Amino acid sequence: MLFPSIKTEAYLKFRRSSPILLFCILLSAGCAQSLPPPDTLAIQTDAAASALIPLTSPEGELLLYNSESRQDFLPLSVHFISQQNLAYCGTASMTMVLNALGIPAPVDPVYVRFPMFTQNNVFNPETERVLPVKTIAKQGMTLDQLGGMLATYPLATQVYHTRDSNLDTFRRLAVENLKQPGNFILVNYLRKALGQQTGGHISPLAAYDQAGDRFLILDVARFKYPPVWVKANKLWQAMDTVDDASGKTRGFVLISRAASNR
Repeated sequence: MLFPSIKTEAYLKFRRSSPILLFCILLSAGCAQSLPPPDTLAIQTDAAASALIPLTSPEGELLLYNSESRQDFLPLSVHFISQQNLAYCGTASMTMVLNALGIPAPVDPVYVRFPMFTQNNVFNPETERVLPVKTIAKQGMTLDQLGGMLATYPLATQVYHTRDSNLDTFRRLAVENLKQPGNFILVNYLRKALGQQTGGHISPLAAYDQAGDRFLILDVARFKYPPVWVKANKLWQAMDTVDDASGKTRGFVLISRAASNR
């Protein structure tokens, strides 16, 4: 048995037949293929990171199995990608959400007969007016810029800075979102506050574990970290930090198709 520490009959049945397991395996394989050698993999920076539970661990997989708020996991998994450079976390997150929502995509020369969003064709003249691609490639994007980029598409978006919200509101909105199909949530947080390396980051949430009050982050920097479960209050603290580029606190964005496009 792959995970001998988990021996319940229900869990064994789940591992044999659940489509969620298939996507866990796909995620694990995808991470493994894009990870650098173990001795160069980003390391945890302090004890705070010990509270993070990798989805690729037996405990992390079981949390997903027990989650009642995981509607976003499968559609995001189908379109799960790695950011193609160190500044493209917002770009990769946007690309995943647009594909998961089935928004019509322009043709990318790489996939001529199969239109889909990529980290190249997600940019257009309208997004360029929000923030030029050259600027994004150098410094990424802020929470408001992310919301502005998304708003150039037929989407309904709501941007929340932590200074204008609170943990209870975030938890409520996020859990409601994760229980419903057809909408998604992106979080903008400071990695260091979670005990990880480097600064601000953007990625989608994919599930919520009510028993442990944890959210699953599908980290688009798959070359550094696997998807991880993080306590809601710790994630909030990581979002409740000031982005030097904007002078505002970080936060989250709720995204769905615009009413006229549903």
